[in-house]
Amino acid sequence: MMFINPERSKFEGVVKAYSAELYRYAYWLCRDRFTAEDVVQETFARAWQRWSGLRDDRAAKGWLYAILRNEHARLHERKQLAIDPDQELDTLMDNSGANAFDAFEMRDMLAALPETYREALTLQVIGGFSCAEMATMIGITEGAVMTRLTRARQAIRRLIDPKPLIKAKES
Repeated sequence: MMFINPERSKFEGVVKAYSAELYRYAYWLCRDRFTAEDVVQETFARAWQRWSGLRDDRAAKGWLYAILRNEHARLHERKQLAIDPDQELDTLMDNSGANAFDAFEMRDMLAALPETYREALTLQVIGGFSCAEMATMIGITEGAVMTRLTRARQAIRRLIDPKPLIKAKES
């Protein structure tokens, strides 16, 4: 006779429900498929270790996003950059492939946003979080989240069509 652990079953359901959208968010943060997969895997590993501490099942989504965000931050804490102090700055090449004329124009615009604006916008668009949920996850006020979202949208509008701003300044 096989016993089914109800907590494990509940956790597996959460993994199935949120793994795809957590991966999308991780990919936006990392911009690398393999790193995003690793971050999501670490997120679920940490979530499982602390699963008994989750008091409200309805908070699982926000809790997982917060863990993922922290895992991404840990990734950068451990990252060692190979820097050659003798290399001339003019010889460095940008290998990011970001080009305004590519088919990835929106991705480039998002990349051009300051991290704080990009984070709020991707949490709302990809994660579907409310301003209150994002405020709790990021650790700022709800008003600050709304400000960041507004400024992110304005910046993208300026990148898409800078002409209206130029005309307004000439008047």
